Amino acid sequence: MKRILLTAIISMIVPAGFSAAQAPPDFRGAEQTYLAKVQRNIELYRKQDAVIEVLDAEGRPVNGARVEINQVQQDFLFGCIMFPLTGHDLSAGEREQYQARFLDLFNFGVLPFYWKYYEPSPGKPHWADMGQTIEWATRNGITIKGHPLVWSDEAGIPSWLARFPVEFHDRLLEARVLSTVSGFAGAVNIWDVVNEPIHLNTWEDKEAKGKAYPPAERANYVERALRWANTANPGATLLVNEYDVIPNHDTFSKQDIPPRDRFLALVKELRRRNAPPFDVGFQAHEPRTEWFSPQDVWQAFDTFASEGLRIHITEFTPTSSGKDITGWRHGTWTEDAQAEFAEQMLRLSFGHPSVVSFNFWGLSDRDVWLPGGGLVDKDYNPKPIFTRLHKLIREEWMTRNLSLKADEQGHVTFRGFFGKYRVHVTTPSGKETDFDFHLARGGEREFHFRM
Repeated sequence: MKRILLTAIISMIVPAGFSAAQAPPDFRGAEQTYLAKVQRNIELYRKQDAVIEVLDAEGRPVNGARVEINQVQQDFLFGCIMFPLTGHDLSAGEREQYQARFLDLFNFGVLPFYWKYYEPSPGKPHWADMGQTIEWATRNGITIKGHPLVWSDEAGIPSWLARFPVEFHDRLLEARVLSTVSGFAGAVNIWDVVNEPIHLNTWEDKEAKGKAYPPAERANYVERALRWANTANPGATLLVNEYDVIPNHDTFSKQDIPPRDRFLALVKELRRRNAPPFDVGFQAHEPRTEWFSPQDVWQAFDTFASEGLRIHITEFTPTSSGKDITGWRHGTWTEDAQAEFAEQMLRLSFGHPSVVSFNFWGLSDRDVWLPGGGLVDKDYNPKPIFTRLHKLIREEWMTRNLSLKADEQGHVTFRGFFGKYRVHVTTPSGKETDFDFHLARGGEREFHFRM
């Protein structure tokens, strides 16, 4: 029976004929193998058995109580950038549409902290621009991440920095990290601390690009940044974020050592130095027309999971651009192909126990950085990718609409996804009460409620 059920599940996951993007028959078998593993892992690692005990006011079991169980929030972080909400380009109506579509899918949002734009003049950061969005996100239970703190790219270096002698640059960067992370502590507790460290020059040598550095030299500024951020908010989740790790070949340059190996070497060097605890972030939109193979995705996850690291998919932008698909599949990047690739990537990520978040890099086609990379069109109408994501995130991967009857001990048992729940209890006498609880990985499995 289990084998028949699994076959049925796989047939729903992998559309017959690969209509959105073509692949040879032998590729289909490989995809099915990984997606079958994913389905097993989701059941093993994303859910847990739980017992609810219903007692009356005197502490006696309520036999026959009707217990309705609904998950209201997930622990896994499904997210998207919230950049347009921090600016002034959206009308009031557009802002409401953006927020409504965001809440239809996500419990996780990213705010922009690019130094060049966040602090265009020294000592005058645009912290106030974040306030309205933070208040809205917090009110709606959205976890917030800041991106990025340290980036030796043009957007990460304000032009006014050149006014100061080079020997002061590190002090100014330290002040930025300390003040920003401590100032937003409590509201923003996840940070992309260092962005793209293996592809860009070090902070000390930020004028040129493309140099190869040994891990010990490259780790210097990354270690300092992690220590500053940890000092500013010891409870924050800190990330080192990088691209080309999944396909394991360089998008814009060729170096002798593959990017996954270079990133792993940097990570190991940071841990050798006892840097503050950090997670790793994988950008997943380079190369921009590539459909990643399931093998590459899973190998990247396993490589860093074997080091005991938690993994975040930090930036993902599948498109409906009409360009040719490269990599694992072939065909054209249509709206259907965009939806199918997004579902495959999300399933692979949710199905790996070391992945803790998945973030899309654009909600609407009107303001996404890659043409056709939005989940909704320019008028905020759902594209096929939005519909697929909704079915996964809000339907398949949430435990909802369970209606159970308590036994003689007042117990009901169920297996649910990790997250926050609302329980509605109706006793045989007609008394009704709501209770809330959190089913967390490694947390309580028994919940006792007194009417």
